[in-house]
Amino acid sequence: MNPVVQILDGVIQLFSMALFVWCLLSWVPNINRREQPWSLLDNIVRPIMSPIQKVIPPIGNIDISPIVLMLILQFARSGIHMLLLR
Repeated sequence: MNPVVQILDGVIQLFSMALFVWCLLSWVPNINRREQPWSLLDNIVRPIMSPIQKVIPPIGNIDISPIVLMLILQFARSGIHMLLLR
């Protein structure tokens, strides 16, 4: 496999895992997001998430923007595989 594809695939997978953990932490009420390592995780995910949250409003107090971002990441990952592995 192309090393560029491997690096991009790894970055997308790491970010997807960080996004998943970030979503799980939103269900835990006693976590202070200003403490480490949660602030680092928030600083990684929030810049990518905030533009999507501006475009897609919550539906009935349920934020679906993480689902949309996960779908975008998976489409990007499959697109990279299709384009660079030909």
